[in-house]
Amino acid sequence: MLDKLNEISTSELFDLSDDPYCHVIDVRPTEVYNGWKLRNEPRGGHIKGARSLPVKWAEYIDWIEIVRYKEILPQHKIILYGYDEKDVYKVAERFRDAGYDDLNIYKNYMSEWLPGDEFPVDRMERFMNLVYPAWLSALISGGGPPMYDNGNNFVICHAHYRNYDDYLDGHIPGAIALDTLELESPDTWNRRAPDELKTALEKHGITADTTVVLYGRFSFPDNDDPFPGSAAGQLGAIRCALIMMYAGVKDVRLLNGGVAAWEAEGMPLSTEVVKPSPVNDFGASIPAKPELIVDMDEAKELIKSIDGDIVCTRSWAEYIGEVSGYNYIEKKGRIPGAIYVDNGSDAYHMENYQNLDYTTREFGEIIKMWKGKGVTPEKHLAFYCGTGWRGSEAFYNAWLLGWPRVSVFDGGWFEWSNDPSNPIESGIPEGIEI
Repeated sequence: MLDKLNEISTSELFDLSDDPYCHVIDVRPTEVYNGWKLRNEPRGGHIKGARSLPVKWAEYIDWIEIVRYKEILPQHKIILYGYDEKDVYKVAERFRDAGYDDLNIYKNYMSEWLPGDEFPVDRMERFMNLVYPAWLSALISGGGPPMYDNGNNFVICHAHYRNYDDYLDGHIPGAIALDTLELESPDTWNRRAPDELKTALEKHGITADTTVVLYGRFSFPDNDDPFPGSAAGQLGAIRCALIMMYAGVKDVRLLNGGVAAWEAEGMPLSTEVVKPSPVNDFGASIPAKPELIVDMDEAKELIKSIDGDIVCTRSWAEYIGEVSGYNYIEKKGRIPGAIYVDNGSDAYHMENYQNLDYTTREFGEIIKMWKGKGVTPEKHLAFYCGTGWRGSEAFYNAWLLGWPRVSVFDGGWFEWSNDPSNPIESGIPEGIEI
């Protein structure tokens, strides 16, 4: 049994806030870290600079790999805090068993740190658009979840790509099925034309004023499958979120972690087919938010711009031209002038944007990853990949942070490489260390 942890006072914690060898660890759920208030806190969010290490992760076999990935080392000072002392001690036990000795507890977060504005907290600016299972369960049951005031005007969408069986195998109760092909063209993989989007959204009972909650099922696509994306439901959900926002749906939310998060909380799945209730008019001119998507000409201007960039969210193998990434894209290489950031292992995974439980990665780590490559919020950023799915996930992270000028280059590598007049580079660029 772990001995009693050393208690850190509020003044001591404040004085240690700039110490690079001290890590403040928030053991509360990810949604609380992002900004949701589960216990009537005066302010949502976390101690500025704190790291997220939820107590439930202490059960993971790979726990120490998560900690080391976060660059939290045994020689560092560890200060843990949370809602409940037992949760803090549970995480502290894991640290001790892994060889960490300087373990401390901060008990006064609720009573001293949060009241007033003297001590800084941080949160995701648009955290309310990244919902959690209990929130969605309350919405379904009519329980009135926090930060929601739209009554029964909501639609829950189980996203999939030409894989209706994925919906039939089990979906969140009340959800309708949404094939990504309803919103993007299989010829170009760009978003569909405005009249087509209007028809598709109306068919699914969605207006500009409807709250839409999207989610999908994470699985491991087979790259030898003719349609590997059919197993990347959560990524498809984020793609649909972008297109709905572009069209003009004002309140688009994503279930953080998708089906995996829902099931991890012991929530039931249903096999009952729910048919959409069509509406007569979307209620807005499409696109209402055209700035969220850029096309070829604007992408080329961003490459030349001093206050804009296009950001490559493809895998390293795709970026240097070892593979095209897709069984339907022949050419290999990259767009000259695009900025590369660490992303994922292939065309259907974005591991560097996700936690081990498939929830969105600690946002400070994403910011650090981006800024290390020159991807900063004062620029106009257009994220791109092969056909828009991974670019949409990176975009959504930046949008959740409140970054003011973020978009997706919809055509991506597919459109760029299909135009023989466009230049292509391959190999490891000069000046990049691997």
